Amino acid sequence: QVQLVESGGGLVQAGGSLRLSCAASGRTFSTYGMGWFRQAPGKEREFVAFITWSGDSTYYASSVKGRFTISRDNAKNTVYLQMNILKPDDTAVYYCAARQSAGGLTRPYEYDYWGQGTQVTVSS
Repeated sequence: QVQLVESGGGLVQAGGSLRLSCAASGRTFSTYGMGWFRQAPGKEREFVAFITWSGDSTYYASSVKGRFTISRDNAKNTVYLQMNILKPDDTAVYYCAARQSAGGLTRPYEYDYWGQGTQVTVSS
């Protein structure tokens, strides 16, 4: 069992930066691949970024590639999402998620555990 708690959201002007954190409970955190998703009002939850359990590989949605960076610190049971050059279209609730299985990584159903989410609002 893994419990996830996101933090770091807030209101920022377009062009600004935020760093989200996701703190995980449980001794097996280092065995989970970790993803970030986001959901804007009236839209489906969409994939943002993923990092393997070791941190050796990362994957990004095309809409955030080059602006967002996912990282993790297994000693602190924490995964991060550094978001730069934010745009109003990035406004959403951001969720972190954990998965143990191999295979696809961009669909919400491929993840086993979810946090409650943190709101990110980017003003124009």
